[in-house]
Amino acid sequence: MAERGLFERALGLEWPWRVERTEFDAAERRLDLHLDFEAGGTFDCPSCGRGGCKAHDASGKRWRHLDFFQHRHRAYLHARVPRVRCPACGVRQARVPWAEPGSGFTLWFEALAVALAREMPVRAVARLVGEHDTRLWRLLKRRVGEARAEADFSSVRAVAVDETACRRGHDHITLFADLDRSRLLYATPGRDASVVSLFREDLEARGGRAGSVRDLCMDMSAAYMKGAREAFPEAGVTFDRFHVQRLMNRAVDEVRRAERKERPELNRTRYLWLKRRGKLTASQREWIGELLDPSRRSLKTALAYRFKLAFEAFWTLPPRLAEVYLERWCLWAGKSGLQPVIDAAKTIEKHWDGILLWFRSRIRNGMIEGINSLVQAAKARARGYRTTENFITVAYLVCGKLNFNLPT
Repeated sequence: MAERGLFERALGLEWPWRVERTEFDAAERRLDLHLDFEAGGTFDCPSCGRGGCKAHDASGKRWRHLDFFQHRHRAYLHARVPRVRCPACGVRQARVPWAEPGSGFTLWFEALAVALAREMPVRAVARLVGEHDTRLWRLLKRRVGEARAEADFSSVRAVAVDETACRRGHDHITLFADLDRSRLLYATPGRDASVVSLFREDLEARGGRAGSVRDLCMDMSAAYMKGAREAFPEAGVTFDRFHVQRLMNRAVDEVRRAERKERPELNRTRYLWLKRRGKLTASQREWIGELLDPSRRSLKTALAYRFKLAFEAFWTLPPRLAEVYLERWCLWAGKSGLQPVIDAAKTIEKHWDGILLWFRSRIRNGMIEGINSLVQAAKARARGYRTTENFITVAYLVCGKLNFNLPT
């Protein structure tokens, strides 16, 4: 009796539930706890919550529980689950306090599985707890779906958009993140304009409003821009500073690759030209300074590098000077005679408003790039995922900041 009372307290059982008996098999390393309800016990209706409903009939069910003792004895709960007769709703199956309807695991086991899956591959979790990973994937997808259904997006005002690869070379997904709370809001396969509309639908299904989103931050993808205009016409679109600056990095590298055939000193110098000037070592600054010296035979790469440095300075200006400076820079770049630099200037002119909007919004995609890194790190630990759905599930687990309402 004392043993059963101990298990009842450990499981948090209340009337009419009780532990009927326990079975412990040392050879099989297994503990079975058989639960039952008292005769005449009443239950709440699972549909309307009405109390005092009597049992109509019952059927036996089993749930996997946390391992017992330090030697990992598997534990299972067994119970007759009653169907109750509600005057308003008719006959319904009662809820049990230790598990969700339809689940083969207790709430404590699910809490453990979710916590482990946030830190390690699901296949490794399956080996650790002695379950097939397919069952764990079903558990995780259900829990993520339920947690997202309860998520509150009413405070979302600024959103970052980025893409990431589910598998190398194909199967891209698009990520939408809340810049104010650093959380993943939505992930969906594809990277065309329609994904932005799908995000809007998901946002509004969780209490958010498209009209309340004042800022979107993204790269200069034409598809994302088109989707933003259609789904969030009132939001300002800021082009991520890193992606804009990358235009000039790419231009410098294209000039270097074309020139290195004639100037062998440019071999193996790619990352010196792309590295931020403040990150260069003293010897690297000295070497580049010599190549920039106008008294030496000029390098086209050095000229392109000067345009890059001038464009980097653009981001440090006060807002009132930014547009005038950018106009002069584009005019200067257009006369450079370097086609990659000219092409970069034309791209900047096409995205003029979104680049200058940065001086008001000051938002960037650094946070969502961090989310992307966490998701890719999880993928690397797992050595990839069988399906895009699995990949998205892990993204929500790792970066969604979801409330799973599970025992701690």
